Amino acid sequence: QNLQKQMTTQQLKESLLHLEQSIRPLLENYRPITSPRILISQIQRSGGSMLSQLFDGNPELHAHPHELKVGYPKKFIWPTIDLHSDPERWFTALFEDSVLDHFKHGYKKMEKYEDTFLFIFLPTVQRDIFFRYLKTASVITQRDVFDAYMTSYFCAWINNQNLSGEKKYVTAFTPRLSVERENMRMFFETYPDGRLISLVRDPKNWYPSARNHKTNKNKYDEICKAIDQWKESTEAMVRNKLEFNERVCLLRFEELVGETAAVMRYLSGFLGIEFKDILLTPTFNKTPIKPNTSFKLEPPSIMTSVLSRQNKLKPAELDYIEKTTGEIYARALSLADRIN
Repeated sequence: QNLQKQMTTQQLKESLLHLEQSIRPLLENYRPITSPRILISQIQRSGGSMLSQLFDGNPELHAHPHELKVGYPKKFIWPTIDLHSDPERWFTALFEDSVLDHFKHGYKKMEKYEDTFLFIFLPTVQRDIFFRYLKTASVITQRDVFDAYMTSYFCAWINNQNLSGEKKYVTAFTPRLSVERENMRMFFETYPDGRLISLVRDPKNWYPSARNHKTNKNKYDEICKAIDQWKESTEAMVRNKLEFNERVCLLRFEELVGETAAVMRYLSGFLGIEFKDILLTPTFNKTPIKPNTSFKLEPPSIMTSVLSRQNKLKPAELDYIEKTTGEIYARALSLADRIN
């Protein structure tokens, strides 16, 4: 028994040594990621995660595979990096705990789906690359810190199928980050070459989806509070479009769902990337993925059923939404990019 224990211990040591030797080339030969950020942001249940996964797999993009949660102290607050503080604090603030869960259990679009996707991610590698990157900067700027983080994230994602090649942007979805004016000021200060894409969804179709979503039950169960939040997000879209002009792309959710090819061709032109057919299918690491739906489970595809959610509402609810959102919704549509 002691001999068997010694053998097991020796095998473990050899395995750890082999892992260390396998990791070393990643640390020594990583490619810096300095591409500007494409931020996808608006209120939840408006197509942000779908658009993010339509970008997945395009050879000219690094696509963050889940909601980007580098906000601090909450994901929808742009993190303030004190350049005079300890870099260890920067990494701790930016680090996304979700990678640990996805590495351990696999990535799932929603809990009710049985399908899981392999996500091999090594936090120790991420941390090492983060600090290695910062050591190459003579004077560290805000942008350097975020570039160090994105470099470390994508290089520590071991089974990333789209790491190689020249990339023009890093795409990422964070709901509600675009709502606060200060968030957007800091975002474009860090990424003057960045872009914001926001999706405006018909409130009559948005509300049933938001109300029915499991994680939003308490947040959107009262129609008055829910619609106030939709209005706040839509007012922010109007403000962001007027303040940042050509750096902001405002799209209709209904066009993304109903005219996916036209919208993705338009976005390809907006971003200066070549249109590829993979832009027409939501994927995770280049594998087709099922939609994030509050209703009946559906196979991997674009869900056109989301365009008729208003049928779930009572006449009084429809009337309330129309009266309280009509003006700001019309204003947002008037500023939305013209696809056709």
